[in-house]
Amino acid sequence: MAKSYKELMNDITTFILDVDGVLTDGTVHVSPTGEMLREMHIRDGFAMKAALESGYNVCIISGGSNEGVRIRLRNLGIHDIHLASPNKVETFKEYIELYNIKPENVLYMGDDIPDFHVMQLVGLPTCPQDSVPEIKAISKYISHKNGGKGAVRDVIEQVMKVQGKWHVYYNGQHD
Repeated sequence: MAKSYKELMNDITTFILDVDGVLTDGTVHVSPTGEMLREMHIRDGFAMKAALESGYNVCIISGGSNEGVRIRLRNLGIHDIHLASPNKVETFKEYIELYNIKPENVLYMGDDIPDFHVMQLVGLPTCPQDSVPEIKAISKYISHKNGGKGAVRDVIEQVMKVQGKWHVYYNGQHD
């Protein structure tokens, strides 16, 4: 019998996230100078920081490239940031090999076709509520939140709660 998504959460050590449509709502504001601006939810940032401080790996793999996104993620303490990734599967394989991570220990959150193939390689493929149908079809968990609106917080908080780490973090008892 296949494990439920909650059971799979017990095995998660690593969160790999897409940016546009996952950490953002997919909207790009274009300034008069051509700069593309994105919005990120503060609660997603809190959850990523909590995960890092609780010993989880957090990695970003995105086809997009924006220096503002990189700065925001670095300020949260994320060091494994792969922007402008032409091949997400290749980037994923290099990342897990570098850190000796088993695919079954990875939760990946994606929202669109460029995430499809890498999501088939991980233990827990997840997506925001407003993802495309093809991604929803292969996800073992679909957040009730939309991309850029707390979907990342939703999955990270659930994993940490299942593993008994959320309340420890919340109560200020983390390292």
